[in-house]
Amino acid sequence: MALLDDIRVKIAARHYEFSKHAVDQTIIRDISVAELEEAISNRSEVIEDYPEDKYWPSCLVLGFTGGGRPLHIQCSYPSRPLIKIVTVYEPDPDIWIDFRIRKTD
Repeated sequence: MALLDDIRVKIAARHYEFSKHAVDQTIIRDISVAELEEAISNRSEVIEDYPEDKYWPSCLVLGFTGGGRPLHIQCSYPSRPLIKIVTVYEPDPDIWIDFRIRKTD
């Protein structure tokens, strides 16, 4: 829980930055900065952890906007001065069970 708490604190303080990919995806998917911030602060949970990720340790957070829109936010661990938002998207229910568990074939 400390990981998620630290992520929430940094997001609330706006100590984060977007990767180019994340900026592109927010535009394509019509996801606002306010929605991303809401999703982290509202009913969020870490659903996947990537401690050995290519560039820096990261995790996948599931959160919900104030309007109930589910969002997946992949971000770096809060050990960086600024959290890096790697990507953000609305999970596809054909791929995810309850937006939390990847479906297997």
